Amino acid sequence: MPDSQPLVVVHGFPVWLPLTQTWMYTQVRNLPRDIDCHVVCESVANLDQFALPNLHHVRDGGLREYWERGLRKLRLRDPYAFLVERARALGARVLHSHFGDTAWRQLEATRRAGLRHVVTFYGFDVNMLPQREPEWRERYRELFAQGDLFLCEGPHMARCLVALGCPERKVRVHHLGVSLQELEFRPRSWRRGAPLRVLIAASFHEKKGIPDALAALRQLRDEVPLEIVLVGDAVDAPRSIAEKGRILEAIARLGLADQVRLLGFQPHRTVFEEAYRSHVFLAASRTASDGDTEGGAPVTVIEMSATGMPIVATTHCDIPEVVQHGRTGMLAAEGDVDGLVAQLRWYVEHPERWGELGAAARRRMEEEFDARAQGERLARLYREVACC
Repeated sequence: MPDSQPLVVVHGFPVWLPLTQTWMYTQVRNLPRDIDCHVVCESVANLDQFALPNLHHVRDGGLREYWERGLRKLRLRDPYAFLVERARALGARVLHSHFGDTAWRQLEATRRAGLRHVVTFYGFDVNMLPQREPEWRERYRELFAQGDLFLCEGPHMARCLVALGCPERKVRVHHLGVSLQELEFRPRSWRRGAPLRVLIAASFHEKKGIPDALAALRQLRDEVPLEIVLVGDAVDAPRSIAEKGRILEAIARLGLADQVRLLGFQPHRTVFEEAYRSHVFLAASRTASDGDTEGGAPVTVIEMSATGMPIVATTHCDIPEVVQHGRTGMLAAEGDVDGLVAQLRWYVEHPERWGELGAAARRRMEEEFDARAQGERLARLYREVACC
């Protein structure tokens, strides 16, 4: 296919788009114009924040939705017939499946529509899923054999995919980008004796390490007056609801109720309003008891780094690919509460160094995590796969 011709790429999703997957929107809308990009999904949510021009979905509340439901109940219509139909009608050459489990479920559609298959793994699909449900190891072997290219956020996740059986030649590290033109670089400053405002922003999952973060802040409170903002909530899953209980219990047990503001889930713009009012971003990610991990790195760490905000995070998964200890932020070992305290204390003791680290972090984001540059790189990968 000549380079001048738009390449039609379909992105396959069950739902477009949960509030916990904002990075998907950034990824899709920053693809260059020579990629004719379409999203095909079963249902939609939060379109007030994540609307796209080429969005195709079954569940529109109209006659088509009820027709599809009826056919599926009678087993006269397979779940991915709509994906095959749309891909053929659009003249698509590539299917980009997001999350490994979704990619496996879309294998038959990929074959029937004659598509090249690009798959991005993100986190739970790499570690927790094959550990909790061993049948996924065999399913992934089938996926790795038939898929063309497997993308991941960093070298840690790449090693995990290879360990699951993915041929190394099919694995490529591709950083998730953030919209730097929309993220103002605003170095933070703090005056000793004033309250230190700390932001935690994450959905309530064990892998986010929020109780560790709270325990570290309880120790720091003896040295510095604190204001803690916690943006996030449980999703509709038993383990997330249970984690919310542990977080609320930790706030009460640690005596932090007067310091913590619980804001629940908030629109992206509200998160950044809070970020620019805060001094330090704290991300205490860790491996959960059920094997769940970040896989790569939380996108919020990338975003907050881009604003010039001081970062304290952990060495979990590919976070060190984003936060370079002592250069662009500070890191502690995962699960090391005392280590988190030590890194927070470093910022308290060296406010004159905040600007230096913040500027280095912004440069790092511009070099490796700019959404427009990453969109161009992703487009090249699509064309590479399409021409195979």
